[in-house]
Amino acid sequence: MRKAPLSLLALTVAGLLAGCDQGPDQATVVAYAASAQPADPALAEIYQRSCQACHSRGTSDAPLVGDETAWQPRLEQGMDTLLTHVVEGYGGMPPYGLCMDCNAAEFEQLIQFMSHYPDNS
Repeated sequence: MRKAPLSLLALTVAGLLAGCDQGPDQATVVAYAASAQPADPALAEIYQRSCQACHSRGTSDAPLVGDETAWQPRLEQGMDTLLTHVVEGYGGMPPYGLCMDCNAAEFEQLIQFMSHYPDNS
């Protein structure tokens, strides 16, 4: 039996470890987005009536819940900019994200929930 060169083994291990730093694949994100709900019941109610239709199905340009890759450029703009986009409307999102009775703290909590995939560690 012939042994694999040490350099090949090192490259294989390095490749596997590099894959560990990547988030979930798109199919996993889509499945998560379809069923994800905030843990807080009041926030979950707001999410269900105002956010879920666009952020859970992938049928619009809205970033899916848990799709950190799609959310990253938005988060880089800063929370103040994101809150302004929510309140004023932005792209296909209507003003207030259809939640006319929501406050800035609730919007921020919803953005935090939607923009992160749960940590399984």
